[in-house]
Amino acid sequence: MGTMGDGTRAVRAGLPEPEQFEPTLPGPVFAAHFHLSGEPVGPYTYGRETNPTWTHLERAIGELEAPGEEVGTTVFASGMAAITAVLLSQVRSGDTVVLPDDGYQALPLVREQLAAYGVEVRTAPTGGDAQLALLTGAKLLWIESPSNPGLDVCDIRRLVEAAHAAGALVAVDNTLATPIGQRPLELGADFSVASDTKGMTGHGDVLLGHVTCRDPRLTADVRRWRKVVGAIPGPMEAWLAHRSLSTLQLRIDRQCTTALALAESLAKRAEVTGLRYPGLPTDPSHAVATRQMRRFGSVVSFELADRDTAERFLTALRLVDDATSFGGVRSTAERRGRWGGDAVAEGFIRFSVGAEDPEDLLADVEQALDAAVR
Repeated sequence: MGTMGDGTRAVRAGLPEPEQFEPTLPGPVFAAHFHLSGEPVGPYTYGRETNPTWTHLERAIGELEAPGEEVGTTVFASGMAAITAVLLSQVRSGDTVVLPDDGYQALPLVREQLAAYGVEVRTAPTGGDAQLALLTGAKLLWIESPSNPGLDVCDIRRLVEAAHAAGALVAVDNTLATPIGQRPLELGADFSVASDTKGMTGHGDVLLGHVTCRDPRLTADVRRWRKVVGAIPGPMEAWLAHRSLSTLQLRIDRQCTTALALAESLAKRAEVTGLRYPGLPTDPSHAVATRQMRRFGSVVSFELADRDTAERFLTALRLVDDATSFGGVRSTAERRGRWGGDAVAEGFIRFSVGAEDPEDLLADVEQALDAAVR
């Protein structure tokens, strides 16, 4: 499927060969064990190791991550299960890992756990390729670009080349972009990782994550880790995720188009500061993002004057849910500082653009801003 367009690929990804009187996408397989006489060899033996529903989904994601190539994808019960599988399958006590200091809010928890295991953790911001200065002696570089929630972007190719030259593996958290927005493996990364809870599944009703690798040895490491810790997705979640991939291009294109329109609208409002969206030509990351991203994502971030203004804005929104997470078909927004763990101002808003009519969504944001600053 290497020559197909994104929409065609998303619709067809991971489907089995047609079989008379069988569904095009088989239903979820609920099984803890399988018929297994004689030697325990074969594709399906025990439900913690393999499942046919996972197989279809893993093939589908692999086709999106690296069209036309042979890659290995491993699905997990959540994005954090996927993140920790990469890190903890690769590093040992005495190793050094380089993390962003402005990434997903659970990364500090990962940093604490790595330190407890005797791993040295170095951190630097995503912007300005600041992690370059920390690569000497590192075993693994972790990139999050665009970063969550600040939406900074780094030059992935440049960082990958430097990391590989220093003997380090590279993992890219691609959650914000999704594979149709950015393909980390094509940019040279060893691991493409994502929380599929977000844009990949897009409906806010599934927790899931995945890791995709070109190197079969790295895939084997990750899959062994999944087997050891049992961080497996349920078959229903995996089936729902595969079902949802068919609309990936439709959803993401609509969301990205509206996100840019929202950013352009917000840029005209005096009460909005710190506006970030990589697709906005005036954004500090736009030049780098344009070189490596094919779509710029559904998330826009900005600041309002203070906590109270932000809360008034969120309360006044009628078409936008005050909820965490992002990438869903229903727009959400939140005052990110309420969770702690992110270095953001009290009035910082992370806005996830959904699939509503752009005119309706932008009008809702305008009236909410008017209400918030009166």
